[in-house]
Order: sequence, then structure tokens, then C-alpha cells
Amino acid sequence: MEAGIRECRSDYPVCLELASETSGRLRGQIRMASAWHVMGPFTVFDVETTGMSPVRDRIVEIGAVRVDRDGVQTRFETLVNPSMPIPYQVTRVHGIDDNMVANAPSFTDAGYQFLEFARGSKLIAHNARFDLSFLQESLARVGLPLWKSGAYDSIVLIRKAYPGLSSYSLQFLRQALGLGQEIDEARPHRAGYDAELTMEAFSMAMKTLYSRAE
Repeated sequence: MEAGIRECRSDYPVCLELASETSGRLRGQIRMASAWHVMGPFTVFDVETTGMSPVRDRIVEIGAVRVDRDGVQTRFETLVNPSMPIPYQVTRVHGIDDNMVANAPSFTDAGYQFLEFARGSKLIAHNARFDLSFLQESLARVGLPLWKSGAYDSIVLIRKAYPGLSSYSLQFLRQALGLGQEIDEARPHRAGYDAELTMEAFSMAMKTLYSRAE
């Protein structure tokens, strides 16, 4: 998505603004610091859902890694009760079924906790349009404040750092870049797992771009 382009839903006024490869501010920051976290704090996050529509579907899990300016990392992960059945074909993707979320907090509680966790940081997500759209729609639905601090799409930077790859999905990048060597592989495509992979891929991309800018 190009810098300055915003995606808005007509039924609530706040827009989603994503960073892009044309962001001069971000390019300048890359030249300023080899340790990407000093430009933060950042919260790398991922959501798992009941489907692909932010309007019709619901979040079933939020996972995040917060990286503060000193490099200290803290983690957030919670299942979310979507108050609707999780389709079998979706469970096959992320492994989360109705029984697992039966006693999980509602998004009202989980969303508030996530906002507190991410407060004062910039969000990062892989294919940020998807995750941020679900986050904003879900926040609006339960009357929580919308996210207004912007978000970076990790795919944009990774494409810039590693052009020409046949795919930029997290699972492909995991193999191509050797990601996730220290992450529990028994939890593929769960929110916390994907947030960890995104953080690692984003960090590698930032370091690669910095080395080129020197």
C-alpha cells in the first residue's frame, strides 16, 4: 500500500494508515540505527480468526511481542471467545476449535488488555491490512478506542530487503530465511507463533536495509 493511502470503512470514521516502501521517514530511520528497536517501541502482533471478513467474522486469538527501545521483549497471547462457531475448515488452518475458546475472554476484555499492552508503541503485522482491519473492526464493535498510532506492514520491508522471492508468506519466509529456529514448532500458524516469526523477519529485513544504506 502506498504511503498516505488510507483504507476506511464508511460506518466508522477512523482510517487505517499503513507504512509503505515509499515512506521517506522510514528510510531515514533505517539509516539512523542498526538496532531497529531503538526506533520503537514496537508491538509485533498477529490475529487468528473465524474467517476472512472483518465484518462477518471474529478474532479467536491475539498474539504479540512488544519490543521496547532498549531491546527488552515482552509477550502477550490470549484466546478470544468469538461468540460464534469456528468453521471446521478454519480450525484445520490454525488448530483453534470451539472447545478451546469456550472459556476464553470476550474481545471486550481481550481487546482492552491488548491495547494496554501495546500502548505507546507502533504496531507491526505481516499483511497488516488483514490484521489491522480485524483489530479496528473488533474494537469499534465493542466500543473500545480504535488504534490511532499507525502500523508498519512487514511484507513491504521484507520485499524491499529480499526482492524476487516466489512468496512472502510467513511459512515460505520461515524456510527461505531460516526463521523460527528457537520457536516451538508444535504451534504452527497460531497467533503467538506468527508474531514471533514476523518479528524475526522484520528484524532481519531492517538489518539488511541498514547495511545497504551505510
